[in-house]
Amino acid sequence: MTTDLTTEISLAGEAELGRAARALAKGRLVAFPTETVYGLGADATDADAIARLYQAKGRPAFNPLISHVADLAAAEKIARFDAAALALARAFWPGPLTMVLPKTRDCAVAELATAGLDTIAIRIPSHPVARAILNLFGKPVVAPSANISGHVSPTTAQHVESDLAGRIDLIVDGGPVDVGVESTIVGSFDEPMLLRPGGLPREAIERVLGRALLRPPVDVENDSAQPLAPGMLTSHYAPRTRVRLNATEIAPGEALLAFGPLLKDAERAVAVMNLSLSGDLNEAAANLFGYLRALDARMAQTIAVMPIPNHGLGEAINDRLRRAAA
Repeated sequence: MTTDLTTEISLAGEAELGRAARALAKGRLVAFPTETVYGLGADATDADAIARLYQAKGRPAFNPLISHVADLAAAEKIARFDAAALALARAFWPGPLTMVLPKTRDCAVAELATAGLDTIAIRIPSHPVARAILNLFGKPVVAPSANISGHVSPTTAQHVESDLAGRIDLIVDGGPVDVGVESTIVGSFDEPMLLRPGGLPREAIERVLGRALLRPPVDVENDSAQPLAPGMLTSHYAPRTRVRLNATEIAPGEALLAFGPLLKDAERAVAVMNLSLSGDLNEAAANLFGYLRALDARMAQTIAVMPIPNHGLGEAINDRLRRAAA
C-alpha cells in the first residue's frame, strides 16, 4: 500500500486526546495505547473508516474486530449479556478481557466490523489514554493491534510508526504498554469458551465462573473457516525471521529469545534477549513483542526460543509464539 498521507506522532496530553477524538469523528485512523498493545482506532459505526482500517493493516475483512467502549452501559447497547458475561464484566472490566457476545437488535456497530457475524467482540480497556479517548468520542471504537496484519504486535508508539507510517493519520504516544500481549477472548455461547489466551490468565476467569472454560473446536481454528474472534488465524504475530520453539541448544546463525537461566551454549547466538531472567511470566509477556521485533532486526537465520511454562500468562505467550512460528 502506498500513500502520500503524513502520519503525525504526538505525546498524550489533554489537547492531544481531544484531537484524537475529533479525528475519529471525521473517519480518520488513530493509533493509541491500551494496557495490552497499541490499538489502531476507527469509528466502529463508520463502515468507510473501518474499510480504510482493513486496508491500512492489510487485514482480511473476514477477520472480525474488537469494539472498545467506555463503560458497561455502553457495552450493553451493542451486546447482550447473560449472567456469566455480566459476572466476568464486573470482575475484570476495565481490563484485558474481550467477550464475544450476541449483538443487540439495534447494535450501531457496522456489519463490516463484525465480519457479518451475529456476535460482537467487545471490551473496556483500562489504559487511561484509551479510556479518555473513548469517553471524549462517545461511541464504540474498533481498535485491532496497530501493525501490519500478521506482524508482531506493537507495544510502543515507535513500533506503530515502523509498520504504519504513511498509512494512518495520528499516533498518540502514551509510552510503553503494561501487559504486552493482547486481551484474553472468551466466547459466551452455550458454555463459556476460551477463544484466545491473553493478558488475563485462564485461571482467574475460571475462578469467577466456577467452572472450566471450554476449548474451541479444531475446525474453529482452521484458517479455511471464518474466525469467531481476532487472533485465531494459524499464522499471526510473526516476525520476518523464522521462529524455532522449545530450543535447548543454539545452532550457528541463530538469535536466542531466552527465559530464565541461559542455555549453556548461549554465547554462540548472534544476539540474546531474555524475556525474564528470574522466570517472571508477567515480565516475559510485557517484553515478548518488543524483544521479537528487536531480534528480528538482527537478521539472524532463526530466532530460537527457550521453553516457557504453559500456566498463567505463559499460556498466552506460548499461543503467540506458536502462531509466530507457524
